[in-house]
Amino acid sequence: MVDISRGSTLGGSGASELFQLLRDGSPRTRAELAAKTGVARSTIALRVEELMSLGLVSPVEDAQSTGGRPSSQFALNASAKFVLAADLGATHATIAVSNLGGAIVGETMGSIDIADGPPVVLNWLVKTARALLKKHGLLMTDILAVGIGLPGPVEHSSGRPINPPIMPGWDQFDVAGFVREQLDVPVLVDNDVNIMALGEQAFGWPKTDNLLFVKVGTGIGAGVISGGRLLRGAQGIAGDIGHVQIARGAGVACHCGNRGCLEALASGPAIARTLSAAGLDVDGSSAVVDLVKHGNIEAIQAVRQAGRDLGEVLTACVSLMNPSVIAVGGSMAAVGDHLIAGVREIIYTRSMPLATSKLTIVQSAAGVNAAVLGAGILAIHHALSPEGIDRMTA
Repeated sequence: MVDISRGSTLGGSGASELFQLLRDGSPRTRAELAAKTGVARSTIALRVEELMSLGLVSPVEDAQSTGGRPSSQFALNASAKFVLAADLGATHATIAVSNLGGAIVGETMGSIDIADGPPVVLNWLVKTARALLKKHGLLMTDILAVGIGLPGPVEHSSGRPINPPIMPGWDQFDVAGFVREQLDVPVLVDNDVNIMALGEQAFGWPKTDNLLFVKVGTGIGAGVISGGRLLRGAQGIAGDIGHVQIARGAGVACHCGNRGCLEALASGPAIARTLSAAGLDVDGSSAVVDLVKHGNIEAIQAVRQAGRDLGEVLTACVSLMNPSVIAVGGSMAAVGDHLIAGVREIIYTRSMPLATSKLTIVQSAAGVNAAVLGAGILAIHHALSPEGIDRMTA
């Protein structure tokens, strides 16, 4: 079970307040809960009974007794309910069912074309989700919420994509409303790198409050967790580092309309273009990865330089955010240490010693599962928030 107890990542009273203490899955006695909350044990007993009636909390093995009758312990019942998680990419999708502890209990993958537009893609999502539930003997009444990640900018408050460059027909489309109408549960939508950051933190760094997740693939972006909270910014595009200008990019055109953007030099397609211009037969990011894995010197050098370019921008992020972990994921992370070596070279050279003395720069621990894990975490945090529990107990 991953640690999903930190509701503050996504930022009550009564049973809902008590439940937040039990979300980490650690068993606690009524006495421990009373001491933690300052509430009378008789009141704790009533609230525990309320949560047990919902199935969200269950008794576990008895605590060690100091004499007399052992004290009963209670903890989150992770299998009481479930959430649906969807990671939608440009050409692929993963749909999963997660329990309330964040563990995936079933998933399915498929090929899609995000350019087919919202109705086609989202109807596929709904149909696939229903089939997955049926396969695992679950009903929609077992589902508390749905989390969806999209490969473009999203206004999280409304669940609507905003001018997504590789998603024609999706601009301002009510993704959350469309899916909610068909599945009749709350739907949360965010961009893919934000949910990757959530998945990475929950799976690999549950005790880390300050983390940057950097996705390097067709594009480049970062998910920012600071002080235990996912930072989206005023319009939801915090972490859009792919369109920060770098010194080596002078004059290089980017699809955003500007020149010199990091993404125009260090993304998978950009590296492929560099190698093609050098005479190699490279038709995309996967070909770059294959060349690196086979020891091609030109490809290794190009990836290492991309890492340096990425490090140039991340050095500023280190000074601004002071993270303790930088995790690198996305399709280009498959090249292994060559990309990360370039990142480390620049950050450790240019950043202040205090900022890097305990800084860890690594490949993503969650790997290809980061996004779908994070989509599940997004849904769980909503469903198990104080407001969510209050709705269930009303």
